[in-house]
Amino acid sequence: QVQLVESGGGLVQAGGSLRLSCAASGRTFSIFTMGWFRQAPGKERELVAAISVSGGSTTYADSVKGRFIISRDNAKNTLYLQMNSLKPEDTAVYYCAATRSWSIFPAEYDYWGQGTQVTVSS
Repeated sequence: QVQLVESGGGLVQAGGSLRLSCAASGRTFSIFTMGWFRQAPGKERELVAAISVSGGSTTYADSVKGRFIISRDNAKNTLYLQMNSLKPEDTAVYYCAATRSWSIFPAEYDYWGQGTQVTVSS
């Protein structure tokens, strides 16, 4: 078992920035691929970004490339998502998740946080 707790969400104007954090406890954080997902009202949950165990490999949704940066600190058991140049369409609940495989699909992630709301006003 691994427990995940997100923080850092909030209300921000378009063009602004937010940094999300995901604190992990329980099983060893460093053995998991980690991902950030988001879900807007009426839409399916989608991958925002994922990062490998070592942090050496990352992948991003096309909609956030060049604006968001995923990173992890295995010594602190923490995952981050730096979000810059935010747009109203980035408004969603953001979740962190963990998997033992490398995947972009939510169904393949075993552990999830409770989510944090990000709202971008125009």
